[in-house]
Amino acid sequence: MRRALLAAAAALALIAAPAARAQTGELVAADALRVCADPANLPFSNERGEGFENRVAALLGRALDRPVEYVFFPQVQGFVRNTLRAGRCDLVMGTVAGDDLMQNTNPYYHTSYVLVFRRGAAEPPPERLDDPRMRSLRLGAVARTPPVDLLVRNGLVENTRFFRLAVDTRVEAPGADLVRAVAEGELDAALVWGPIAGYQAKVKNLPIELRALPTEPGAARMDFRITMGVRGQEPEWRRRINAAIRDKQGEIDGILREYGVPLLDAQGRLREP
Repeated sequence: MRRALLAAAAALALIAAPAARAQTGELVAADALRVCADPANLPFSNERGEGFENRVAALLGRALDRPVEYVFFPQVQGFVRNTLRAGRCDLVMGTVAGDDLMQNTNPYYHTSYVLVFRRGAAEPPPERLDDPRMRSLRLGAVARTPPVDLLVRNGLVENTRFFRLAVDTRVEAPGADLVRAVAEGELDAALVWGPIAGYQAKVKNLPIELRALPTEPGAARMDFRITMGVRGQEPEWRRRINAAIRDKQGEIDGILREYGVPLLDAQGRLREP
């Protein structure tokens, strides 16, 4: 009975929504910027607001003149279903352009997977993965990420240590662990998502360098344009977010640089810090 009463109350609340929302079909809250985010996933977001996506969300909140409210949920399978699609929040930060679970905004940065190696190494890794010398190196990668395709194509799987992809970010951080393994000399090089590597280099001051991994013909893509996600059928909300991104792009770039996020230019090359 209690569940039935709660369901009825929720239905009445939806019926009583403002007329403008009823006309457009948009379910966006008018009194806050409700952001869906992972509670423990630095450098992206956490409950203390220390991630760069927290900073970008705060910037957008000011641009839209709305306080930022978070709905936290671990970014695992079911994240979108339990947050954005459930109507609990209205904006997902840091999605890949073309994600079919959400409608994408315009991109707000362009980054890449990178090859990480220890700064000042006596012999840095070769520039190309198909160089035979790569097979003598102790490599690392996160399982089931795009760089694994490059490792397979270049015969480097046997000398690669794989870290798990599907983890609870509240207790494990495979990308950060991978980068630390390089910094501490356990691995000679690693293939890892650029924002994670850049954060470990700039904010955590680990002695590492990074190179953008080029996309090889016929291989998995290494560079991605990052957008924000909204529900489908909410064109006005998407338009407002796009306008805020456009107006604040310079400040967004500044935040990303503070966190060491490697940014690519139109030709796919690393931009100067």
